[in-house]
Amino acid sequence: MTDTASTLGAPVAGNTRDRILAAAYELFSRHGIRAVGINTVIEHSGVAKRTLYRHFASKDELVVEFLRLREQRWTKDWLQGEVERRAELPDERLLAIFDVFHEWFQRDDLEGCSFINVLLETDDRGSPVRQATVGHLAEIRTYLERLARDAGIADPEGFARRWHILMKGSIVAAQEGDREAAHRAQEIGRVVLARERAGLLE
Repeated sequence: MTDTASTLGAPVAGNTRDRILAAAYELFSRHGIRAVGINTVIEHSGVAKRTLYRHFASKDELVVEFLRLREQRWTKDWLQGEVERRAELPDERLLAIFDVFHEWFQRDDLEGCSFINVLLETDDRGSPVRQATVGHLAEIRTYLERLARDAGIADPEGFARRWHILMKGSIVAAQEGDREAAHRAQEIGRVVLARERAGLLE
């Protein structure tokens, strides 16, 4: 992988709104949402405060838009795109997720999963930011559930949740410093798949 997951497909700084979002995307991806204030986004985007608020009524609105773009760029364009490029069969694609992760985990500038990071940074369960984050994580499980269904898994929804736990756990372990976390998760995944095939998981 030649780009970080944060900069991969980042929005082109064209019009003013795109320039603001490009700055926010880079900053939020690398530093989280709590550490980055509106003034920092203004400084990096080169716009006036009133201009930013003309395009985004609040920081929450800007974060929600960042998350929407993150799903498109990180989940769909990068992760799913790489997985589908590397493997054809559903089982193979499920395991290929961890091959993609392994390459990502070798980067010195690994920033982790923005959805996990934002979820941990957001205390208010009713906030639009937390709701958006939960929704985007659910979209990842929807993709996993589709692969599981195509693979003939008896309970694709339950399987998707188990597989997502493996994915999220490997990301956290990699941020902790375990660069082999994806391979370890893949080993567990092979066992999970084998047990599914043997009818040993409900």
